Amino acid sequence: MIENMALTESTYYILLSLVSPQHGYGIMQQAEALSNGRVRLAAGTLYGALSAMVDKGWIRQLPVEEGSRKKEYQLTEKGRSVLGNEVARLRELADNGERILGMAQEE
Repeated sequence: MIENMALTESTYYILLSLVSPQHGYGIMQQAEALSNGRVRLAAGTLYGALSAMVDKGWIRQLPVEEGSRKKEYQLTEKGRSVLGNEVARLRELADNGERILGMAQEE
């Protein structure tokens, strides 16, 4: 099932940025800040990813204020679950790596 697959780093940081409602430029800034500059999203890449995540039900577009061109997005419960699964997967990877490396150093 797609919801249990590993997320790309970009997707992970986009979802993480959308725990609170955010517009596109805010998502780009937050993803870059959270990733210490590793994730720099171009507008086309971001909006393609947002569209795909809306289609999957991971995020939703909030109603646009009259006269505004800013589209805001927010994480859905399904998206929160996907993000939680990814955090658990990453934690398991890190725990296994630390355990194995710790064992290797003792030998």
